Amino acid sequence: MRIDLLSGLWVRAAAPALEPRDWEALLSQARRARLLGRVAQHFQQRGWLADVPDAPRRHLDNALRQVRRQRDEARWEADCLRRALGHLGTPVVLLKGAAYVLADLPPARGRLFTDIDILVPKARLRDVEIALFGEGWVAAAIDPYDERYYRDWMHELPPLQHIQRRTALDVHHSITPPTSRFAVDARRLLERLRPLASQPGLSVLAPEDMVLHGVVHLMQDGDFSGGLRDLLDFADLVQTFAEDPAFWPALVERADELGLGRPLHHALAQASRLFGLAPPATVAAALDRLAPAWPARTAMRALLEQALRPDHPDCDGALTGTARWLLYVRSHWLRMPWYQILPHLMRKGWRRFTALREKRNPQQAQAGLRV
Repeated sequence: MRIDLLSGLWVRAAAPALEPRDWEALLSQARRARLLGRVAQHFQQRGWLADVPDAPRRHLDNALRQVRRQRDEARWEADCLRRALGHLGTPVVLLKGAAYVLADLPPARGRLFTDIDILVPKARLRDVEIALFGEGWVAAAIDPYDERYYRDWMHELPPLQHIQRRTALDVHHSITPPTSRFAVDARRLLERLRPLASQPGLSVLAPEDMVLHGVVHLMQDGDFSGGLRDLLDFADLVQTFAEDPAFWPALVERADELGLGRPLHHALAQASRLFGLAPPATVAAALDRLAPAWPARTAMRALLEQALRPDHPDCDGALTGTARWLLYVRSHWLRMPWYQILPHLMRKGWRRFTALREKRNPQQAQAGLRV
């Protein structure tokens, strides 16, 4: 019998007893769900690593080494960004993975990420972009449609990459697109920043804003291949920040203020189902008032229970693919009005079709290029 990452691994009191084929399934699922480093860290922290058989343990040890290396790289990149942008005198806010590492927060445990995300004031985007270009960051070549998509409709610039270090950087001016039904005024976020003592000039979001950023990213991004990882990050942040008794009331108030009550409700429901995360009774009534109506609440719960499975054939149910497709479409509906969604999705569909055709018929594609 194969083990599913959703079967209770994260809340077990003792190490699971696994056969060789179970280890193969667990490691494969962890890679696909972007959780191999997290699984390795989980086993290490609970003292289970010494009892892992040699073959799977090598994979876990390698993942731990990769996590340590990436932490060092994230700190180095943060220092490079501080030096590149420090002269501008503008807030520079680390987001998601880099923020967890530099602020030494629990989600950094075992987390592997592919790029650095920062938030800057929208009014200073051009200054920031010029400063980054001067320090070796370049934008990928994209067509005019994608250029407009990023600059007019999205909450970030086109992705950047450093010409020497090859590291990727996403520069945001908000945590949601301006066309989003959950549009957030980033000026409110910049009012509550927490400076990083280890990196003067860099900051992270306030605790409740960091949690809500994770929530809106999970519910609006549309890609649930890493959904379980993002939900674990959310649960870690909440449990850590909840050590302060003022956190829960502040989180509920902030979700209401920013219009993020619905995505917060959905994330809490799933974190409660999978990890036993429970808000205190003192805020239960306030959270209920932020929840959507019963039909939407029930439908989202059913979809998320399917979509948050590890992205692996062993874990897929009969409706998993359908649930992920529906949530993908919903994410675009949340991010853009219908008159932008339809041409955008048609364009993406055509790109995928042509890419698949070229993959299947590379000689024909090359002949077309020569003509």
